[in-house]
Amino acid sequence: MRSIRLRILITCGVLVATGVGAWQVLPSDDVRTHPITVGTTDEVTSLDPAGAYDAGSWAMYSNVFQSLLTFKPGLTTPVPDAARSCRFTGGKLKTYQCELRDDLTFASGRKVTGEDVKYSFERMLRIKTDIGPQPLFPTLKSVVAEGRTVTFNLSGRDATFPQKLATGAGSIVDRTQYPPKALREGNTVDGSGPYILKEYEPGVRARLEPNPKYKGAVTKTGGTVVIKYFKDSEHLASAWKTKAVDVTHRQLPPQMLSTLDDTKGDIQIHEADGAEIRNLNFNVRPGSLMAEKAVRQAVAAVIDRPKIVTGAYHGTVEPLYSLIPRGFTGHSTPFFDAYPEPDPKRAEKLLKDADVKTPVKFTLGFRRAATYAAEAAELQRQLEGSGLFQVEVVQADWADFQKAYAGGRYDAYTVGWLPDFPDADNFTAPLVGTDNTLHNGFSSKKIDSLISSTQQYGDRARSTPDFEAIQREVARDVPLVPLWQKKEYVLSTGDIAGSQFLTNGTHIWPLWELDRI
Repeated sequence: MRSIRLRILITCGVLVATGVGAWQVLPSDDVRTHPITVGTTDEVTSLDPAGAYDAGSWAMYSNVFQSLLTFKPGLTTPVPDAARSCRFTGGKLKTYQCELRDDLTFASGRKVTGEDVKYSFERMLRIKTDIGPQPLFPTLKSVVAEGRTVTFNLSGRDATFPQKLATGAGSIVDRTQYPPKALREGNTVDGSGPYILKEYEPGVRARLEPNPKYKGAVTKTGGTVVIKYFKDSEHLASAWKTKAVDVTHRQLPPQMLSTLDDTKGDIQIHEADGAEIRNLNFNVRPGSLMAEKAVRQAVAAVIDRPKIVTGAYHGTVEPLYSLIPRGFTGHSTPFFDAYPEPDPKRAEKLLKDADVKTPVKFTLGFRRAATYAAEAAELQRQLEGSGLFQVEVVQADWADFQKAYAGGRYDAYTVGWLPDFPDADNFTAPLVGTDNTLHNGFSSKKIDSLISSTQQYGDRARSTPDFEAIQREVARDVPLVPLWQKKEYVLSTGDIAGSQFLTNGTHIWPLWELDRI
């Protein structure tokens, strides 16, 4: 388990829990009826679990849908949620079986069955949207439902399969309400999670109210929560300063984070070691400019991470030289070993030896936001400053940006990655495996073989040599260049308890932990 640093400032004289098991003042019923407002810049791409694989959407799913398993704050092993129990059978890590609880109902009142679980997985794999979660399940061969028993048959050994079931990709939907071959449209959901989505205006706000019919791993009854979605970090910062939100989580401006004053005001500041990373990804489809490995290696040889860190991010992130971030099994620094310092002369030789004419002209895409614009401008400055590249910077709103890079419209593009579950596998298979979530056309038989090898070990420490080998291969092929790893920050007003649980290292967004005191 990764170590978590927690820093809290309370100036209002009220004692608040600072960790699991700590005593806290319990709110009165009158206080709890007043909604807690949470601000974020994350976006919900789709309310249909088959249609999205991003932090904002999965944060919503973890509150309104159930998966067979889930993660509790501070734990790295999933626990039963919609399931009563789950286990591998046969001793080969190729058959996984769950017994569904018999007291589950969707918010509509309809009973949740094993057929709903089977339908949810088969539907997700069948629809296979460009930005959907199906790449998480390359080994899932079939799903069989017999009464409350659901059996997953895998094509290969996969010790991480239980963790994948605990993600948003494992969300169980009502098979009578979700079409089998298309995404459900509209602004409503039919789930069995801890909350009911009562109101939703895309990109603006969502109102979540406790689901009285929920049964599962969450034993605490949450209060009403209003989520406010902001277009960028500057708008979120303004909302915080004007007290339009009680809690902020992802993403405040780096400059604001770097100058937070924890000696003033009635606020709580939670800072945790984070697992969020950001990579510069290359479109390596046949015929594309970046299909030439020497061009990708030359870019890697020019990039100066410390200047990105101190410039665009004001020191709130740390340079990353590996596919797998610090704190995870198998972390190493192959990009530092291969490219220890920016070296334009080496980049020039790489291009010359490959008979690539300079300057190399390419497009760099990024999600529209002031911080990402500053990052892109710094990358452009570094690359063009070498005299070897000419970069056209292109920005788009999140939904359009996802479709653009999935469709191969950028030569290179920057994308952040937040792990779905606390295992290094979540930084390998989805990012550099064949048919990965980046849709960049990259495929390596050697890397795929190594990924499969890492998945065979229940004792995850035994996978370390294979993870290290994957990272060395990535540094050689350069389908992407790691840029940085980020800390997590949550700000809340002094009358809010439980906001520290929002920084838990997974996609689970436990809004039910929030209380007004």
